[in-house]
Amino acid sequence: MLGTHQIRTLIGAADPIDPAAPPPRLSAVDLIARAEATEPAAPIRRAPRRLVLVAGAAAVVAAGAVTVLHPFTASTGHGPGVLGPPGGGLVLVPIAYQIDQDPPAAGEHLRAMAAHLADAPSDKHTGRYAYHHVKTWGDPLMSDDGGRYVLGFASEEERWQLADGSGRSRVTTLPPEFPDVQSRDHWLRQIPSWPSAVPHEQTLPPYESSPPLPTDRAGLAALLSVRYGGGAVAKQVTTVYQEYVVPTRTRALILDILADVPGFRWRGQVTDRAGRPGVAITYEDPAHGQQSLLVFDARTGVLLAHEIVTVKPRRVSTYLLLLATDRTDN
Repeated sequence: MLGTHQIRTLIGAADPIDPAAPPPRLSAVDLIARAEATEPAAPIRRAPRRLVLVAGAAAVVAAGAVTVLHPFTASTGHGPGVLGPPGGGLVLVPIAYQIDQDPPAAGEHLRAMAAHLADAPSDKHTGRYAYHHVKTWGDPLMSDDGGRYVLGFASEEERWQLADGSGRSRVTTLPPEFPDVQSRDHWLRQIPSWPSAVPHEQTLPPYESSPPLPTDRAGLAALLSVRYGGGAVAKQVTTVYQEYVVPTRTRALILDILADVPGFRWRGQVTDRAGRPGVAITYEDPAHGQQSLLVFDARTGVLLAHEIVTVKPRRVSTYLLLLATDRTDN
């Protein structure tokens, strides 16, 4: 979910595992096509785009090049956010930590969680399909050509996949959300309305290879890219929860592996952007001026959310919510 940045957006780090090639600049035609797209978004496994809204594109949209327009509306989530004026967009606020200053190392707390996990609902269900419901923000991120004013699209994806990866997905692009008030105000002046979006269905082909989720510590540690450090591990933990229905024993092992990764700090109780209670750990990446945040359900150890936050100024760069995971025959 992270990649190299092309423009001066809020994301500063290149993915050490899977760097992405810089995308082309976004033209006005591309912008309109992106907003009105009748094809579904690419699968969630791809790297996000960092796009520049070139000069003049906003004027083209505002002048009526797009015919079916609706005002920006606020997110329906109950998590952190600041609403704008009526019809305005959502300004994202970093999640508040119970332990904001001098957080302790996370290892002891993670091991205690791992030792007492309860089953999640998915552990009690069977079915041919793995079901995942995910919401993301920050793919793509767009900026003005100066790089100061940023907007990002939220999207929701539901996937039903067999063991070989085949199945179907439903993707909905949601209204833009903004990392700061200045960006929101800028874009609402430029583009006060945006085309409405509808869910798009997609058939998923089988994977070329579909290895099972490792159940041993060495195999799981390798999959989680422990050798690359905490930032890479946070990303890989998120990928695992997006791709697999993770059983209780493996969830405990993931927490135990995280406990041994240097740099993770315990932040205590938090509320994620879907309004769910959880516990959080963070990893500081001073080289890139950012912080990785993971939120877990304290009882089951299920991953609820992953966020990247820039440190100076402190604001959200990307977020991902794992809203539901289950097994089903439907």
